[in-house]
Amino acid sequence: MLRGLFSCLILIIVLSSSCRKDFEYNASNGNLRFSKDTVFLNTVFSDIGSSTYVLKVYNTTHDDIEIPIVSLGKGDNSNYRLNVDGVAGKTFKNVPLYAKDSLFVFIETTISPSNDSEKSFLDIEVINFDSGDHQQQIPLVTLVKNATFLYPNQEIQPVDLELNLEEEKITSEGFILQDNQLHFTNEKAYVIYGYAIVPDGKELTVDPGTRVHFHNNSGILIRKNASVKINGLLSEDMNILENQIIFEGDRLESIFSDIPAQWNGMYFEKGSINNTINYLTLKNAITGLKIEGDETINEKTLTIKNSQIYNNSAHNLWAKTASINAENTVLGSSGSSSLYCSLGGDYSFTHCTIANYWNKGFRLNEALKIDNFNEEEQANLINAEFTNSIIDGNTTDELLLESNQTNTFNFSFSHCLIKQNSVSENALYNFQNQSFYSNILLNESADFIDVSQNNFGLQNTSILNAKATISTANLIPLDIQGKARLTSPEIGAYEIIEEE
Repeated sequence: MLRGLFSCLILIIVLSSSCRKDFEYNASNGNLRFSKDTVFLNTVFSDIGSSTYVLKVYNTTHDDIEIPIVSLGKGDNSNYRLNVDGVAGKTFKNVPLYAKDSLFVFIETTISPSNDSEKSFLDIEVINFDSGDHQQQIPLVTLVKNATFLYPNQEIQPVDLELNLEEEKITSEGFILQDNQLHFTNEKAYVIYGYAIVPDGKELTVDPGTRVHFHNNSGILIRKNASVKINGLLSEDMNILENQIIFEGDRLESIFSDIPAQWNGMYFEKGSINNTINYLTLKNAITGLKIEGDETINEKTLTIKNSQIYNNSAHNLWAKTASINAENTVLGSSGSSSLYCSLGGDYSFTHCTIANYWNKGFRLNEALKIDNFNEEEQANLINAEFTNSIIDGNTTDELLLESNQTNTFNFSFSHCLIKQNSVSENALYNFQNQSFYSNILLNESADFIDVSQNNFGLQNTSILNAKATISTANLIPLDIQGKARLTSPEIGAYEIIEEE
C-alpha cells in the first residue's frame, strides 16, 4: 500500500515538472532590468584570473519570457567567462526567466596583454541580451596592469622565518634573484610568489614609482652581506604617490586595500648592512620589516627616511640588535608593537610618528617596545634616542621599557609626545628624570586627521604645533610630504598644512 502511494507521488512530480516545461514563453521584448548598467571588474594583473562579479537580470513583467540569446560580444574570442544560472559558457540560447523573477549572471576574466610594453590598459567587452531591435547590452570594463612575475621556477630555496606574534616559524619557498632581476624599475608592476632572495654580496635597487605586489606567504629576503636600496622620491600628488615606492599584497580589489597579513614582509638577515629606504609605503603584511643586526654594530643596518609602514598583523618594524637611523617615518597601526627594538641595539628616530590605533581585533604590546634581553639571550642597548617624535595609540600605555638591569640600557626622549597613563615606580618611567626625558608632552592628544585610515597628519588644533626643537628640525628641513619645517616646527613626521 505504502509502496503504491510512493509510486503515485513520484509520478505526480514527474508529470507536473513535464507540464512546467511545456509552458509557452513569450519572447524577450527588450524590457529586462539589470542590477548594474556597467560591470566594473576592478583592476587585475595580466594573466591572473579576476574575482567573480555578479549581475542580476530581472523580468518585471507578468509573463514568463525566454531570452533568445545571451552572449559575449566577442564570442569565443572573449577574455571573459560567464555562468548563467549555474551553466558556464560564453553563449547561451533560449534562457527562460519567469514572471517577476530574476536570474544570476556570474562574470570572470583573465586577460593577456597584446603589447608587452603596455603598463596598463582597459579591456572592454559587452554582454548581449537578445538581438536586433530588442537587444540590450551591459558593458564589462576591466583595468589590466601588465606585470613582471617573479617566482620559484628552479633551484627552490626553503625559507624558515619567525615573523608572527608567537615567533613561530613560517615556511615558504624562495628563489635567488639573478643579476638581471636585481633592478626593479617602474616600467611595469612586479608580482612576487614565494621569497625573492637577494644573495650574499648582491644589492637590490628599486627605482622611484615602482609597485611591488606579493602573493600570500611571499616576501623579500636579504642575505648576509647583501643589501637593498629603495630609492623613492617625493611625489607631487599625495593621493596617487607617483614617485613613492609601494609594497603590498597582490589582491587589487578595493575590499583588500586594508586587509593585513596578505603577505609576509621583508626580512634582513644578520650581516646585511648599509640598507637604505626612502619614500616607501609598505602595508598589509605580517611583519613589515624584520631586521637582524650584527652584535658588533659597527655599521648602520638600515637608514629609513620619508616612509610609512602600517596595517601589518604583527609588527611594522621589528629590529633585533640592529643599528637603525630613521627620519620622517610613520610606523602606524599594527597587531602588536608598531616599533619593536628587541635585544639591544643602537637606534635614532627623529621626527617620526609611532602611533598604533589598531582596530582589527585585540592588540598585543605597546606602540613602542624596547628591551635588551629575551629568554635565551641578552645584549646591550647602546642607545635608543627619540627626538621630535610621537609615541601614541588607542590603549592606556604606549611605551614599554624592559631592562635586565645587567646589560647597558641607554635611552632618551626629547621633545616627544608620549602616552603613558599608568603610574610606575620603575625608574625607567620617571618622566622628571632629565637624563631620560626632556620637554615631554605626556598624555596629550595629537589630533591626528584620521587614525582609522592610518592618516597621521595633524589637524590645525594639534598641541604639537611648534613644539619641536628647532635645532634638530633644521637638520631635517622638510617633512614627509615636502613641507618646510625651518620655523615653528611640529613634533612628528608631518607639519600642519594650513587650510586655504
